[in-house]
Amino acid sequence: MSPQRLRALLEHVQNGEKSVESALETLRDLPFEDLEFAKVDHHRALRQGFPEVVFGQGKTPPQIAAIAATLYGRGDTVLVTRASLEAFEAVQSDIPAARYEHSARIILIEGEKAAHLGRAAVLCAGTSDLPVADEAAICLEAMGAEVTRISDVGVAGLHRLLETLPQIRDCRALIVVAGMEGALPSVVAGLVSVPVVAVPTSVGYGAAFGGLAALLGMLNSCANGIAVVNIDNGFGAAAFVASILRTQKATKNTEDTQRGTEKLN
Repeated sequence: MSPQRLRALLEHVQNGEKSVESALETLRDLPFEDLEFAKVDHHRALRQGFPEVVFGQGKTPPQIAAIAATLYGRGDTVLVTRASLEAFEAVQSDIPAARYEHSARIILIEGEKAAHLGRAAVLCAGTSDLPVADEAAICLEAMGAEVTRISDVGVAGLHRLLETLPQIRDCRALIVVAGMEGALPSVVAGLVSVPVVAVPTSVGYGAAFGGLAALLGMLNSCANGIAVVNIDNGFGAAAFVASILRTQKATKNTEDTQRGTEKLN
């Protein structure tokens, strides 16, 4: 349940449009719903601003379908990451509105629209990094951000990145995805004044060690303002950037309110 829906429910009770008993029935399963194999967290949006996201890897298609159904039944946007095509087919048989993003391996069912958070960019070094970049971009859009996607701008051809600087500098936060030696986030962070979230990918030859070389390179960056998430974790980067944008928006709203009060005084 989102803050907006909870507020509307309380206002209905206050205005006499809904009985206390009816509201209690609505709230009965608010904290979580026990499906035996999973306890679905319906409180997540109230605490963190976005409903629970389902990690599909290791779950069976029927389990994923059941979790998706209970989330969607509350009006929430449903995101399932690392989802197989079989899982999608199980979900879609119950919820025809579900769609599958093949590159990112994401099941998405649009529910209550998230509040607009502002603009962010997702950059990736090479085309081989696109599945992770797509995961980040799709999750971030679902969370309410307007996303600019910039692909294939790795350090092997730096002129490609420099051409996109006006677009990049128009954003309030950046996700930068790279494999191999993982150099792109350092270059980007040296050119901008906004937060940069780096995502190492498992792309690369043997000495890349499945993304470990890129991870260590990003952790040892000499550029300022970089945070690093786990290897191939596009969702983690999206969640982090969404929290940054949400905080920026709340701060701006508070400042605008204060300025309005000062003018009235």
